[in-house]
Amino acid sequence: MGENQIDTLPAEASQEKTLSVIQLVMDGGVGGQVIMGVLFLLMIVAVYIYVERLLAIKAASKVDKNFMNQIKEQISIGNIDGAKSLCAKTSTPVANLIEKGVSRIGKPLEDINTAIENAGKLEIYKLEKNISVLATISGAAPMIGFLGTVIGMIVSIHEIANAGGQIDIKMLSDGLYTAMTTTVGGLIVGIISYIAYNHLVVKTDKVVYQMEAKSVEFLDLLNEPV
Repeated sequence: MGENQIDTLPAEASQEKTLSVIQLVMDGGVGGQVIMGVLFLLMIVAVYIYVERLLAIKAASKVDKNFMNQIKEQISIGNIDGAKSLCAKTSTPVANLIEKGVSRIGKPLEDINTAIENAGKLEIYKLEKNISVLATISGAAPMIGFLGTVIGMIVSIHEIANAGGQIDIKMLSDGLYTAMTTTVGGLIVGIISYIAYNHLVVKTDKVVYQMEAKSVEFLDLLNEPV
């Protein structure tokens, strides 16, 4: 009988230490629930932007290896319209830059270069669409989590004060668990958003370098002796 009681004590203790994130959020009051709801929405927005931009950047980075050779062939025979049509069919940032340059053929190289640079700025703006939102979320989410922590601490202190100054360890620990939950949630959302932002920046830079390389190659093509 005594052995059975001893055996059940550790099991009961382990059950008491079991944490339920959902229960902590629900016990956190309206303030904690609102904070966690906001963090959840920010997570959804961050994931959506990351996936949408990643697919768009991957599509933009696809360039046919023979694209520039075909452009050179069309220009060499004086078929400017054919070169424009080829760029329109490809419909990538690189193709859009080359199309802008092809449409300026016959003008000074400086004007052509300026037109390509202006078109490049527009293409970069399109590639970076909504990426700055990820940077904002990565910085705002931890601060929102800390706000939830402060609110949880204030609520815990308020409950202790209402208890007539008698500190209830269980009540205090529950409040601290709830307060820390918002901090953890904010940090998780912030870290994921930060990693996603930097990954998209690296991917975008690769496309920008590709655009610059093809632009230089196109200008060199125009400088070749006839």
